[in-house]
Amino acid sequence: MRQTQRKPAWLKRQVMATPEMRAVEDLLADLQLNTVCHEALCPNRAECFSRSTATFMILGRSCTRNCAFCAVGHTRPDAVDAGEPERVAAAVERLGLRYVVVTSVTRDDLADGGAGQFAAVIAAVRARCPEVMIEVLIPDFAGDAAALQTVLDARPDVLDHNVETVPALYGRVRPQADYARSLELLRRAAEYAARAEAAEVAGDAGDAEAADGVGATGSRRIRVKTGFMVGLGERADQVTALMDELRAVGVEMLTVGQYLQPSAEQLDVVEYVTPEQFAAYEQAARERGFGSVAAGPYVRSSYHAADML
Repeated sequence: MRQTQRKPAWLKRQVMATPEMRAVEDLLADLQLNTVCHEALCPNRAECFSRSTATFMILGRSCTRNCAFCAVGHTRPDAVDAGEPERVAAAVERLGLRYVVVTSVTRDDLADGGAGQFAAVIAAVRARCPEVMIEVLIPDFAGDAAALQTVLDARPDVLDHNVETVPALYGRVRPQADYARSLELLRRAAEYAARAEAAEVAGDAGDAEAADGVGATGSRRIRVKTGFMVGLGERADQVTALMDELRAVGVEMLTVGQYLQPSAEQLDVVEYVTPEQFAAYEQAARERGFGSVAAGPYVRSSYHAADML
């Protein structure tokens, strides 16, 4: 049965086009860049573009997976664009960004899952804008530890990988993903970050490099982040149990947002979670020791991401 319930008052917002929004759209078109804002039909697109910011989506517009909540296309993927990293860096420079979020489609067709392209984008942005802070929102790389390390070795400021929903709903929401694999990715990232930070505090780059390939490439500290949606049929106790598991593997930053059906082709909304329940989830996350938490109806991984850091 299709979703028929109407959106509650707290989800209603006025969207207006602004000159800043049009300028961002023109810039993206000029540089031939994709954004998750457009491809995933993000409800925050107008607001973010009006603030002269966007979440860049690399590695094409076609995903090799077909998650039931996501509007990104899943036709035959494009070839990797060698010029894309420099164009992303140019966009960051032209927009005057101080914080940038880079994500991608999932590319199970690539040997490294696209990890090398993430590293190239980080390097290109650092070369043009060395003071910019970089957050990468990565896929699971099919569990490939070497691919994850390629991204971590490029030293983003934030390594984000979303678990998206509670484990019990993976079969319906993310049938081609695996919760245990995502949790392991976050654990590996947190351990890498801890080793690298310890080595830098000790001032011993050699020890860092010896520790499973961790290299000291500057004083930037990597923070590990994840996010998930609510309103898909999960119970509150499943949400808090998920928080416990995420903290146990070392995740520091957490986002919790309302699932909103992008189009009629995606899953129905089961529940519109109230602002009061979001406040309770935020409190529960803080009690569990997450250093940065954002929870609310329109919260997304990259929405006001700089404020979390």
